[in-house]
Amino acid sequence: MKNFLLIVLFLSTVSFNSQANLARKEEAFEVGEWFKFRIHYGLINAGYAELEVKEAVRNNKKVFHAKGRGYTVGMTKFFFEVDDDYQSYFDKESGNPYQFVRKIDEGGYTKNQEGFFNHKNKTILVKDYKKKTEKTFEVPDNTQDILSTFYYLRNHPNVDKLKVGESINVDMFFDDETTKFKLKFIGREDLKTKFGVISTMIFRPYVQAGRVFKEQESLTVWISDDDNKLPVRIKASLAVGSIKADLEQFKGLKHTFTVKAKP
Repeated sequence: MKNFLLIVLFLSTVSFNSQANLARKEEAFEVGEWFKFRIHYGLINAGYAELEVKEAVRNNKKVFHAKGRGYTVGMTKFFFEVDDDYQSYFDKESGNPYQFVRKIDEGGYTKNQEGFFNHKNKTILVKDYKKKTEKTFEVPDNTQDILSTFYYLRNHPNVDKLKVGESINVDMFFDDETTKFKLKFIGREDLKTKFGVISTMIFRPYVQAGRVFKEQESLTVWISDDDNKLPVRIKASLAVGSIKADLEQFKGLKHTFTVKAKP
C-alpha cells in the first residue's frame, strides 16, 4: 500500500512527455485546482490521494505551491497506517522547482526532508531533519522533483502528438538520486468512470520488476484527453493481486472537464 500511494503521487505525474524543447502554451492548470483519488484493492477502500495547487512566494516572486497527500483509511489504516505529505514550489514560467518537501509516515517508517534547487549550479541541497544531515547532489538540467514533474509535463506542447509505442524519458530527483523513467504511449480509450465516459490517453511507465511489481510494464495510467490532462485512473499489478486508483472528486480545473456521455 505504501508503494501505491507513492505511485499515485508520482508515477501518474510522469506520464506525459519528455522535458526537452519545452515551449510555452496555455497552462493546463491554475491556482485552486484540487482533485482526489480513491485507492482500492478489490472491493476494499484502502485510502485516498489528493493533489492541490496553491500560490506562494520564493525568490521575491509568486510561484506555484503544489501539495500532495496520500493516506490509508478504514481497516487498511488499522493494519498499515500511511500518511504521506509531498510538496513542491516551482516557477510559474519555466516550471522548474525551487524547493520540495517530503514528510512521510508509512507504518512507522518516517522521513522528513526538504530539498533546495540551484539550477544555475545544477545542484540540490537536501536537508534531512530526522537524520540531522545536509547533502548536496549534482543533477542534470531541468531536473524535477516528485510533484513538480506532474505539473511541468502537463504543460508540454507535444503531449497530444505522441505516436503509439513511442517512449520518452524524464529526469526526476527522488531518494537522493536522479532517476530516468522510460514511458510508453499505449493509445487512446473511452473510459467509463463515475463521471461518465471520458476520452483518455493511456501511458505505461517502465518500472523495475521484483518485490512490488510483477513485471516491467505493471503500471498503466489513463489521462484525460482534454486540455486539463488530468489523471483519471491508475492501475498497478502487484506481486499479489492488483491495486487501482480512480478519480473521485475535483474542483478548480482551468478548463472544462470533457465528458462524452453521462453515467
